Amino acid sequence: MPRNSAQALKPIAAVTGSLVLAATLSACSGGSSADSEAKTVTVYSADGLKGEKGDGWYDQVFKDFEATTGIKVKYVEGGSGEMVQRATREKSNTQADLLITLPPFIQQADGKGLLQKYVPAGADKVGGGDKSPDGKWTSVVDNYFGFIYNKKDLKQAPKNWEDLLGAPYKNKIQYSTPGVAGDGTAVVIKAMHDFGGKEAAMEYLRKLQANNVGPSASTGKLAPKVDKGELLVANGDVQMNYAQSKTMPNLGIWFPGTASGTRPSSFGLPYAAGLVSNAPHSENGKKLLDYMLSEQAQKQVSEIGGGFSARGDIKATDANAVALGKLMQGIDVFQPDWMDIAKNLPTYVDAWKTATGS
Repeated sequence: MPRNSAQALKPIAAVTGSLVLAATLSACSGGSSADSEAKTVTVYSADGLKGEKGDGWYDQVFKDFEATTGIKVKYVEGGSGEMVQRATREKSNTQADLLITLPPFIQQADGKGLLQKYVPAGADKVGGGDKSPDGKWTSVVDNYFGFIYNKKDLKQAPKNWEDLLGAPYKNKIQYSTPGVAGDGTAVVIKAMHDFGGKEAAMEYLRKLQANNVGPSASTGKLAPKVDKGELLVANGDVQMNYAQSKTMPNLGIWFPGTASGTRPSSFGLPYAAGLVSNAPHSENGKKLLDYMLSEQAQKQVSEIGGGFSARGDIKATDANAVALGKLMQGIDVFQPDWMDIAKNLPTYVDAWKTATGS
């Protein structure tokens, strides 16, 4: 079972939550008068934490934050790579205050000079592997890579990668674009791990292309297709797909191994947040990041968001936390070298494009 698979518990009363948040926000350093008077904060984020019906973790966190501080959250969503690319284009006229992506894109953003150092309150409770040593970013929601399948049309999940090469999956598989979407990039990372290297992984993905309907810029848009039976299999991540399964009853989550005996496995794919360099509302960005790591918000990660708290001291026992723990039982969890992957990402993406003709 992965770390933090059990999480805490009952929602904090509104009054108590307000006091906790007020105390947390008071720890933030003051900014310029122009910054403190600007009642907005802009978040660029990978998709997955905002609910389709306004019932996701972001929805609750932003609502509570706005009610307590009067600071309006402006939200922009896209693939992890897309958000980094946008922030890079805007570097001379920065628009975002917080950038939240899956790895290796948060490391890539740091390497491009997009992030400034800020250690939010509560970051000391986040594991060392889920935050940067220099304080440039920290995870706010832990998560794991996975695949989804249609439980109605498939009586059981595929057993391994090789199953997906079969005739029943012709034009019934789709995965999001490596280099653009964090989960799509994770497909390449997982294949490289399972098949023992880049060349073997690309050879497999070349074969899989015969059944693939084509790349998708957004992972989140694949789940409705799987639920409706338009697709039988797609990629995703545990947090997003578990949350989606509440309204998409045909979604099942699975983790591939290989026919040669590689066990089903996954790896951490957290939502990691960093304060943007030259952010227009830097102090408001700090306040929101502090709140995301507050006890109140972190206790809602599993209960509302269907994910895993980034803080090791949060031990939830709500129904979602229990179900998530059972889902991850028996799954090997490995640790990618994210700095190496971020460094070599263009090479991997180019290899994927060549192999698949994308």
